[in-house]
Amino acid sequence: MSQFEGAVIREQGVTFAIVVVRQSVLQSTTEANRAIQSFQPAFPGMPVVLMAQDGRGRPTYFGRRDLSQFMANVPLRAVPWKRYTID
Repeated sequence: MSQFEGAVIREQGVTFAIVVVRQSVLQSTTEANRAIQSFQPAFPGMPVVLMAQDGRGRPTYFGRRDLSQFMANVPLRAVPWKRYTID
């Protein structure tokens, strides 16, 4: 079982998931895509966007371009974060 922080966001008719990952995950496209696949069971049928923060807490996003660009303009405190568990 693994736990992670994430959220489900509904915006402009699109429902998608955002998941917090370590910054190192986003440094490799292959690893980032693998991470997206690994979170898919928790969010069936939804696009998944990954989010990592740098040392200053600034977020970086990886995933569908339109969703990543949308999230870049959303304050982190406005995201309905929740703890998820995958078996």
